[in-house]
Amino acid sequence: MRRALRVILAVLASGIAVPAHPVLAAPPVVATGGTRIKDVASLKGVRDNQLVGYGLVTGLQGTGDTLRNAQFTEQALQSMLDRMGINVRDARLRTRNVAAVMVTADLPPYVGAGSRIDVTVTSLGDATSLRGGTLLMTPLSGGDGNVYAAAQGPMAVSGFSVQGQAEQLTQGVPTAGRIPNGALIEREVPGAFRDLPELIFELKNPDFKTATLIADAINVYAIGRFRHRIASPRDQRSVVLQRPRDMVLTRLVAEIGDLTIHPDVPARVVVDQRTGTVVIGRNVQISTVAVTHGNLTVRVTETPEVSQPAPFSNGQTTVVPRTEVSAREEQGRLAVIGGSDLQTLVRGLNQVGLKPTDIIAILQAVKTAGALQAELVVQ
Repeated sequence: MRRALRVILAVLASGIAVPAHPVLAAPPVVATGGTRIKDVASLKGVRDNQLVGYGLVTGLQGTGDTLRNAQFTEQALQSMLDRMGINVRDARLRTRNVAAVMVTADLPPYVGAGSRIDVTVTSLGDATSLRGGTLLMTPLSGGDGNVYAAAQGPMAVSGFSVQGQAEQLTQGVPTAGRIPNGALIEREVPGAFRDLPELIFELKNPDFKTATLIADAINVYAIGRFRHRIASPRDQRSVVLQRPRDMVLTRLVAEIGDLTIHPDVPARVVVDQRTGTVVIGRNVQISTVAVTHGNLTVRVTETPEVSQPAPFSNGQTTVVPRTEVSAREEQGRLAVIGGSDLQTLVRGLNQVGLKPTDIIAILQAVKTAGALQAELVVQ
């Protein structure tokens, strides 16, 4: 031991560089800023699974289903009581403290038996509120028909509804709620992370340039870590990785997910005519055009008049219609709009002084004129 220590001290004193093992070498420093790869891409095969189940919520304060209107609630209640040894087949149930609900949950990937997940509970019948209710044990099944979890517990409902004889107040959605950690995992999904046939990062927004940027960032990291490239873009949606021999895959995916890039954003304008929302992408450009916009207002006013006959005449009282029509057009300003970046475009639209609905109409007209160098999406 002393001899080995003297050799190490002698090497350090002589200034000779000791080669580092590629597994033990420190990872390269990642530049700050940008977007992490884990936020723009996900590993293929590592995904959630949706679960669904039918259950009953009890303990409601008279806000449950009307059993005569929701017959499935009555049948489910009778079946539950039969399993508990209570025969109510010939009885007419009149309770309003029970509601039939649908229970949904997302099963995380590679979750083990005994873990807990959150569930969402929504009313299925004519219940007015699920506030204060408790969900009875409900099996949750996957798309293959197998039961993977069981949900049960008191519900957390944020909305409420209060009704009187002449007025009703409702805030939020009282017929839906959540149960934090309300489902217990009973069966694991077949497969494990180490059994993945290949490592593929799939982009959430497919783009050729973004896929190339991801592959370049991973290769820069791999050259500093393994001395060779491990990533290659397959298409606009996926980037394929080679499995390194001397590194755990979990650590590899974790370090690659923290690498940052600047994803490319397509030139796109999204407008919603119902709400007047306009979203303009960063790379949207408009060729120089002259735009004017004015509002035409037409007002029709009805002012009926009563025609009263003279005294002692045999005439009749009638209503004479009187209609007044006026038209007014606001003066529009002619402005030149165009620019090479988003700031110039927004500044030009603001100079015209338009409302969101007017901006939508102008963008559609500019697109028709061929001056909008972007995709226009109308929702």
